Amino acid sequence: MASQPPALDILVREPDGFSVWSGPPYPTGSAPPVRLPKTACSATYFSRDGSRLLATVASASATVYDCRTLSVVRLFELPGLLAAALSPAGTFLQTFQKSSSPQEKNVTVWHVDTATALYQHYQKNMSKATWPMVQFSADESVACRMMTNEIQFFDPKDFTKGFVYKIRMPGIAAMQLASAPGSHVAGFVPEAKGVPASVQIFSCDKDAQGQAVARRSFFRCSTVQFHWNKGSTGLLVLAQADVDKTNQSYYGETKLNYLTTDRAFEGIVPLIMPARATIFNKKCNPLLELGEGPYNTIRWNPKGRWFGNLPGDMAFWDYSEKKLVGKTKAECSVTSEWSPDGRHFMTATTAPRLQIDNGIKIFDHNGSLQFKKMFEKLYQADWKPEAPEKFGDIADLTTSLGSIKIEEMKKQAQGSKSAQTSSKVPANIAAKPTAYRPPHAKNSADVQDKLFGGLASTGGEMSKNALRNKKRREKQKEKKAGEGSGAPADDN
Repeated sequence: MASQPPALDILVREPDGFSVWSGPPYPTGSAPPVRLPKTACSATYFSRDGSRLLATVASASATVYDCRTLSVVRLFELPGLLAAALSPAGTFLQTFQKSSSPQEKNVTVWHVDTATALYQHYQKNMSKATWPMVQFSADESVACRMMTNEIQFFDPKDFTKGFVYKIRMPGIAAMQLASAPGSHVAGFVPEAKGVPASVQIFSCDKDAQGQAVARRSFFRCSTVQFHWNKGSTGLLVLAQADVDKTNQSYYGETKLNYLTTDRAFEGIVPLIMPARATIFNKKCNPLLELGEGPYNTIRWNPKGRWFGNLPGDMAFWDYSEKKLVGKTKAECSVTSEWSPDGRHFMTATTAPRLQIDNGIKIFDHNGSLQFKKMFEKLYQADWKPEAPEKFGDIADLTTSLGSIKIEEMKKQAQGSKSAQTSSKVPANIAAKPTAYRPPHAKNSADVQDKLFGGLASTGGEMSKNALRNKKRREKQKEKKAGEGSGAPADDN
């Protein structure tokens, strides 16, 4: 007899704490059942496999819950806590605390079930880009961290050994371990003294770490974002520069590079304006043009067939049939994600990004609104992660596609240049919310703190270009002040 699929759960965090709801569908007009009543916290995170939930109170404690029963597994009292993270399967907890001296080790890897400190080291500062310090593969069989000029690997079964082997990479500034499987690791070295920036991929096998299995160099790059595919065979590298020397963009220059671990292919995925959504194959050849428009997000359905795009206007596509199956709106949405079973799509308008019209909307696979709830202030709304394989195929959704009628676009996406998805707003769409006014600059520190979920970041240094521009402005002010004070007096 086939096992029952797991129930869907939704994590909701407000200023006074978090709660856990049972997932949809909900009877018309009824509120979602609450599995865990509101509990005070500063930040909350699920483990990647959805087995455990972490709730932290800034500078005080970290609590780990079992997601099946929502009972407390372990409470860690941690004075000066600044950040915390669960490993993918929830076996380990990693914490970062305030430290007054290098002799005081402030980064700790704990075993959750036994509350044992397995490994500790000192870290001067922490930023959102470099946290967590120790990265784990999905099955927690590989663990590594970035240190000066090298990547160090640990044995997760015995952290007391310290690092067991390392990869030398002079100048490394960022790294990302492939997750499923943890077979490769990517590292980034910024450009310096005329030498171009580079991204290199290494095998995590101790006996095969002498040479990089793939490498790509490029100029005009200050930071990168890594995105591994499922299977750890391909890597997308989003390279960004603070300044676009071609003056084509006010926001700097961005390039998307693609590398494979077998060296079969590497290339650049074109990024052009106006925004255009395109699906490419692994050789960077376009397969489907979704058209131009105000695109900023694409979310693949866990079942790999449907996906949605969110810039306020949402378009739901059936990739197998290469056709649009539904459209709707979700204005001012900050986050968006498919449910693990592939049947629902949730958007959320959250603070501090937006201070008004906070709320949650849940749609079905073709864009029909199923549930909506508004909040005075909402910080977070997440599905509990689950493996898509646990839910089986969605036969009823596949059958229902034939009965869906949608408004044809002016230009068909397949085989055409670009399809305009921003059509007239349907009559049944609610009026556009009032314009958002950002908080005054005096609240910027509070806003940044909330962006970290109440956990302060100690790595908020300016970029080199921003610091250089700030110093230049200060010198200009000093020069003007000096000229004003030293001007000759009027003879009269």
